[in-house]
Amino acid sequence: MVIASPNVNKTAAYRWGSLTLWAAAVGIIIALGFELIGGWAPCPLCLQQRYVYYAGIPLLFLALVLLSAGKNRNAGLIFLLVSFAFLANAALGVYHAGAEWQFWPGPDTCTGGNTPLSKAGGVLATISKAQVVRCDQAMGRFMGLSFAGWNVVLSVGLCISALKAAFGNHKA
Repeated sequence: MVIASPNVNKTAAYRWGSLTLWAAAVGIIIALGFELIGGWAPCPLCLQQRYVYYAGIPLLFLALVLLSAGKNRNAGLIFLLVSFAFLANAALGVYHAGAEWQFWPGPDTCTGGNTPLSKAGGVLATISKAQVVRCDQAMGRFMGLSFAGWNVVLSVGLCISALKAAFGNHKA
């Protein structure tokens, strides 16, 4: 049985890891809130940018548990992996925001929603009801940035804080 050090939450790694976990959770909750409560339908690129949150949040929690158990090296590796994932997500967000600003074309697959085909109404009825969500048009901007732009800001911040967590405790 491994008993955690009573001062584990005072280490820089634990503080940065906790901050990263909570910021990632708040970020995805806000995105889901805009979709489920606000009615803002995400495009396929928006949905892809969420994957890192869905994987990163449980991994960050696992890393914090490992820190508490004294497995600092394993926790550091997970924090490092998560930081690289958020860096890649920031790059995807830059691509998406650039497509929204018409700096480059978006992917060909971003031309419609994910409406399943209805057996009763047929294909034409389904197509006529489908909501087209384009990746190359921002649904809105807040302080000059679209959702994709804010995802870049958050992902870069999460990358940095996860790196600080990875290197915040050098004990092996």
